[in-house]
Amino acid sequence: MKKRANLYLDYLYACIDLNQLNLTMSQIHFRDSRIAQKHLLTMKFLLAVTLITFFLAGLAQPNDLIAAKNPSMQVDSKLTADEFKIENDQDVLILTYFRQRYPTRIEIDADGNTVEVPLPDPMLIANLHVALSTDGRHWFPLNDNKPIWDHWMRDPYVRRGPDGLWRILSTGGGKGYDREKFGPACLYITSKDLINWNVEGPLTLMKNVLDESGNPLAQNIWAPEWFYDGETGEYVLIWSSSFKDAGWKESRLWYSRTSNWESFTPAKVLFEPPYSVIDGTLLKHDETYYLFHKEEEFGAITGERRAIRLATSKQLEGPYEIVDGHLNDGQIVPVITEGPTVIEDPVQPGWLLFYDYCMTNRFGASWSPDLIQWDVVEDANFPSDARHGCVSVLTAKEAEALIQKYQIY
Repeated sequence: MKKRANLYLDYLYACIDLNQLNLTMSQIHFRDSRIAQKHLLTMKFLLAVTLITFFLAGLAQPNDLIAAKNPSMQVDSKLTADEFKIENDQDVLILTYFRQRYPTRIEIDADGNTVEVPLPDPMLIANLHVALSTDGRHWFPLNDNKPIWDHWMRDPYVRRGPDGLWRILSTGGGKGYDREKFGPACLYITSKDLINWNVEGPLTLMKNVLDESGNPLAQNIWAPEWFYDGETGEYVLIWSSSFKDAGWKESRLWYSRTSNWESFTPAKVLFEPPYSVIDGTLLKHDETYYLFHKEEEFGAITGERRAIRLATSKQLEGPYEIVDGHLNDGQIVPVITEGPTVIEDPVQPGWLLFYDYCMTNRFGASWSPDLIQWDVVEDANFPSDARHGCVSVLTAKEAEALIQKYQIY
């Protein structure tokens, strides 16, 4: 505890310059400047303790208070079942997600030390959850926001392929493979109806990326997704991997191709920006590929930069050019956000980008007319504690079958 407290103090000292507070001796009005010098260390300690108290109190605020102070955050409130209507056999959006409240927030002090700041009321339900919406803004969780399947998974990416088969890629490869030999894996699952699921097994996508001794270099495969390349008839798998001791350190986006989901091309780097990057998701529109991703930089030196960014290319495999967003020197949504997923707006011409505020336990959305300029959607409701979602399109018949099976409470 003492060591952790010292880390907090060191971090605060790195972030706070007492000189910037203009606390000169004449302003303090001490009768003897030597007394001020003598008690300067005590003053710094008390200031740090006060700031820590305010900081932790802020973390513990109820969600509605946080949202009131920051309108870019949507309050998670439960909608009633009779509010959900499917009219004229309209298409329905499906949000697949898992649920979590992080136990800590990682920070980096000015000396490069990692600091873990505790967060209130942590929890993890790493199973598949589903919510439905007809407008992309108001979401109705199925099964009372409980899992519809108890198989372990995080970051579930669920999309329908051109063959009609639903495919899930998720973080964590489960059991049944030699990690020491093949490196990390992600999990591959299929379904014909989103009700009955078949675990196909782990995909060791980084097994060919080796060090000089022939050992796998990658430490993780995070947030895997797949994209169907209509020009080649292949599926392109995209994920983030790092060679460091933590997945967020010096991470890059990688890709591999497959035509049969049995053999895969050796992994290659897809996107290597001048910052650590995770959570890539790809969209093609008007012959341009849009690569939404999370910049994973933070700490006393860089400042808080954990948020969604955008890069574009005329070729699926790049090179990708970073688009300068209007927030925080290049980002397109507020900090701290991750897990982007994007889809065409079902209500009006334009696009919806979804993401989660991973440190304050809520979900969010932004709207764009052109996939470049984004504004936060203020009126929106999402399932509580939803994390790293994926949005897809269902027919009315498919949505009704899910509701009959799992119910909207």
